[in-house]
Amino acid sequence: MKWLAGEELTVDARRRMWIGETGDQAINFALEHWIASAIDAIEKRGLFTVALSGGSTPNALFKRLKDHPDVKRIDWKKVFLFWSDERSVPPTSPDSNFGQAMSSGMQGFGIPHLQIFRMEADFHIEENAKRYEEVITAHVPNCSFDLMMLGVGEDGHTASLFPETKALKESTRLVVANEVPQKKTWRMTMTYPLINKARSIAIYALGERKAPIIEELFKQKVDVYPVCRVGTAESPALWILDAPAAAKLL
Repeated sequence: MKWLAGEELTVDARRRMWIGETGDQAINFALEHWIASAIDAIEKRGLFTVALSGGSTPNALFKRLKDHPDVKRIDWKKVFLFWSDERSVPPTSPDSNFGQAMSSGMQGFGIPHLQIFRMEADFHIEENAKRYEEVITAHVPNCSFDLMMLGVGEDGHTASLFPETKALKESTRLVVANEVPQKKTWRMTMTYPLINKARSIAIYALGERKAPIIEELFKQKVDVYPVCRVGTAESPALWILDAPAAAKLL
């Protein structure tokens, strides 16, 4: 397969890829994809349900949203915010995915407070994971998100589905508390049954530090990492990369 920057490619039945020349270009593409997903969902189904991700790329996207000319086309009263995973920290912590997203700009669009659903992973994490699942069932039609935002770690994890953790084996629950021994902590995370029901799945990987894992996943075709199980033939995962992350593919 010939890899070309700036062109969307089909990798296989479960994965597509788009590579930007620069990180800035990749973030702008991710932004366009986010806005188009929101507009399309609201026009077709009357609401936009999105599971936000933590990390530098989503936060950069959130910061740019307000300045995009098409942002006014989104009816923000019909947007429902969720999170794909969360650390066991309070919302005021700089490590909170919720806190990062809100301070990066998501709090400035007038989304109704009752449509912003924080993962409460800082206390009673197992009980709150069950409650979060109930909230999703109540507010997300068919538990199928319009957009699932994800990243990939250098160890191949996505959301808080880390290698050799119990959540990888979950086949029925939508959200679980997952012990992550390698981080000496617990995380709350969406599971594969929920992630792979999303209408659109975007996985962001930018920067040269992601190059080794991207090479393993797409050139060497290693399939042992948690992120390898994201995407289906019905809803292929769209990998959004920049040239440094994809350097060993170009």
